[in-house]
Amino acid sequence: MSIKPDATWAASPTTTRGQPTILSSDPKGERIAYASNKSIFLRSIDNPSISTQYTAHTAQTTVARFSPSGFYVASGDASGSVRVWDCVGEGATKGEYHIIAGRINDVAWDGDSQRIIAVGDGKERFGHCITADSGNSVGEISGHSAQINSVSIRQQRPLRAATGSDDTSMVFYHGAPFKFNTSLRGQHNRFVFGTAFNPDGSLLTTVGADKKIWLYDGKTGEAKGQVGEDVHTGSIFGISWAKDSKRFATASADQTVRIWDAESGQAVQTWRMGEEGTVSIPDQQVGVVWPSGRSDGLVISVDLDGNLNYLVDGSPKPTKVVRGHQKNITAAAAAGSTLVTGSYEGRVCAWDLETGAAEKVDGDSHTNYVAGITAESSKDAGRMYSVGWDDTLRSISTSAKTFTGSAASISGQPKGVAAAGGTVLVATPSSIEMYNDGIKSGSLPLKGYAATCVAAQGDTVVVGGDDKAVHFYKLAGNSLSDIPIEPRKATAPISTLTFSADGKKLAAGVANGKIIVYSTCDGAVVTDRWSAHTARITSVAWDPSGAFAVSGSLDTNVMVWSIQDPGKRIKALNAHKDGVNGVAWVGEGKVVSTGGDATVKAWKVEGLS
Repeated sequence: MSIKPDATWAASPTTTRGQPTILSSDPKGERIAYASNKSIFLRSIDNPSISTQYTAHTAQTTVARFSPSGFYVASGDASGSVRVWDCVGEGATKGEYHIIAGRINDVAWDGDSQRIIAVGDGKERFGHCITADSGNSVGEISGHSAQINSVSIRQQRPLRAATGSDDTSMVFYHGAPFKFNTSLRGQHNRFVFGTAFNPDGSLLTTVGADKKIWLYDGKTGEAKGQVGEDVHTGSIFGISWAKDSKRFATASADQTVRIWDAESGQAVQTWRMGEEGTVSIPDQQVGVVWPSGRSDGLVISVDLDGNLNYLVDGSPKPTKVVRGHQKNITAAAAAGSTLVTGSYEGRVCAWDLETGAAEKVDGDSHTNYVAGITAESSKDAGRMYSVGWDDTLRSISTSAKTFTGSAASISGQPKGVAAAGGTVLVATPSSIEMYNDGIKSGSLPLKGYAATCVAAQGDTVVVGGDDKAVHFYKLAGNSLSDIPIEPRKATAPISTLTFSADGKKLAAGVANGKIIVYSTCDGAVVTDRWSAHTARITSVAWDPSGAFAVSGSLDTNVMVWSIQDPGKRIKALNAHKDGVNGVAWVGEGKVVSTGGDATVKAWKVEGLS
């Protein structure tokens, strides 16, 4: 047997209100790069379900920029480190350099792909200039009295660089080595969020929180004038030039992206996101990139929700919106060709397992941590149920990708959810609650243990406890009664339970990384040799035949196990940074997993016969 990566459906860019989000495109206009959680993603523009994940950063990532050569990426994180790595081959790290004692806000490459300027919120300094291959100093970034938000390097000689800061100034540098030349104040009266030289080096632009756009001479840094008046009605967070050096795009908190003609200073195209006439904070545009190397004029912006909007001239609305999760995916369940996932902040997405495209589930979603999702297996196929730490149970139509009905209130914090025979069962620490059609129909108080998880198949319900035991119950109408089966206890609290498709086997994941398989007819142990994980088991899923199971754990690994040969297993090591939180079998030899890196990954499992 073997397990191989099949696809990575990337997380959305990490965004912060009131702060720019950097997007970068490669020279051919084929991929964009952005920071998300502790990873950097390189994502195909034409097929967003194809992406590459770089996971070597140990702190929250903040920015990623392709080199002009297209062979390397420089990425920064919240600890002040910049990593230079190969983006064509295996993603090998070329160098790691500690630049400042604080968050890296932006990175810029020179035209030779040899020098890097990294800037941010440091303590002794706000930025530094180094060589990409060795980290040697090739200039000083000085002249600012507050954190630097953005940097740009002129791609032609003589080399020039510009930085924009919270101190409202733009500082111009001559290079190389880069040295302070002049500080321009008075153009902006609030934070400067973006600086960008145009591709031919003749012009420099700055944008900021004062909603102004300024143009400067690219060689001297001399201010040429302001573009328009009242150009945006919100802070301008992003700017990106077209390859013709005559037009540029801006992204603003007023929910718009605009294209400007640099010579006339006029807006030639405007896109407004969200409903017309309404103010929507999630639709604030916090970053933009105009991919070079393309002939279709595509502009890509990112909103505060992390959605990537594809904007094309002549179309008033995005031609495509690429969605996903920004935070830790905490729950997942598959039904047919749809995977439904829930994340730490309450967002629920439905993924097409054929294409990898995600849609946000419409309607009244959870307000925080999604603790469990389950699919109705028999009576009500096409429906899923989710529970969250807002203490609610919600129903999802997988075909319409929307929440249906009203949320049902749960009496305590949910530990898991299961559905069987039209009844939804929710485990809270002190009880198992039953719901029919969104209305609470019964409850079983628990004695002697607190529930940690629940599973159901037919009229059999099993509850995992903090007493290290699996408890069997029979479901009849709106009541649960004990089944006199007492399986052997585990060595730690039970963390997850899953029935095989035929209902004859039960896999119990344990908090110490072990998995025990029980026979459901008498509670006998089928195998207790599935014990290669080193941290809590978060999810187990059986293949349709019941001969194999896949497991995910906080140890970051995905493993596939065999009932016939319990001592053997195959591993996908480091499958998800910060742990695997969900696994599902979604077809012949195909597994999907979700995790703390907010991604969904597909795997091919071969040799299962």
